[in-house]
Amino acid sequence: MMITYDSVEFFVKTAAEQNTTISALVLDDQAELFALPKEDVFSRMAASYEVMKEGARAGAGQNGISASGLSGNGGYKLTAYAQQKAFSGAFCANAIARAVALAEHNASMGKIVAAPTAGSCGILPAALITMQEELSLPDEAVVMALFTAGAFGMVIARQASISGAEGGCQAECGSAAAIAAAALVELAGGSPAVCSTACAIALSNQMGLVCDPIAGLVEVPCIVRNAGGVTCAITAAELALGGIMFPVPTDEVIGAMREVGVALPLSLRETAQGGLAATSFGRACKLDCTQMA
Repeated sequence: MMITYDSVEFFVKTAAEQNTTISALVLDDQAELFALPKEDVFSRMAASYEVMKEGARAGAGQNGISASGLSGNGGYKLTAYAQQKAFSGAFCANAIARAVALAEHNASMGKIVAAPTAGSCGILPAALITMQEELSLPDEAVVMALFTAGAFGMVIARQASISGAEGGCQAECGSAAAIAAAALVELAGGSPAVCSTACAIALSNQMGLVCDPIAGLVEVPCIVRNAGGVTCAITAAELALGGIMFPVPTDEVIGAMREVGVALPLSLRETAQGGLAATSFGRACKLDCTQMA
């Protein structure tokens, strides 16, 4: 059975009918699509997870300022802070630190996995790495959760957008938070329906988020939005696992995100013409970066 990735409802219903997980459906589909053994498809995803983990480690050790001067040291500082005095608890604090570390690693041209984009690359890995650490999970479980994240991401990409230039940051950090929430739920043992609920909650919480990078660089506010995105994913997963229902079907939430993206003015879609990019500070940074280039 070839999957078209047209709706979340399809995955929820099919997984329930077959008494399986969304990740198992996707793994089977990808093996069929690429005419590869499932073991090979799994190994490819496992390799991506290794890149994610290495990026988080590297970003946490980066103790320097970016070429633009707009970012740096965040992952390094937050990793230490998480171990000492973070009031939000170790899980949240470590997830935030990893999200920032990965986003800064991307800003310094480090190797990352676009999940689903480079600008939102810290959210999904930070959520999963921290969940693995918290629950002492094997890599195999986390890699399978990445297939679940991929299913939700593909539906969002097909039915709406994962591009900040097309749909604002809701399409990037919002989508990343949504797929991370779904993956967290599966890792926690939640059903496909609960994965769907978590996705809908996370995406609704990021609805309307604009894309306004200062100087056109993927640094401010992109890096701290990765931290906000991972906490959104954690919150959505906890709400869904705790039995909170979201009345709007997930596919309709995705459709609403698409319509909001279309309605956003061009100045708020990665053009660096509005939002924070249009502040006096943002305009000055743009001039400085232009001169530096």
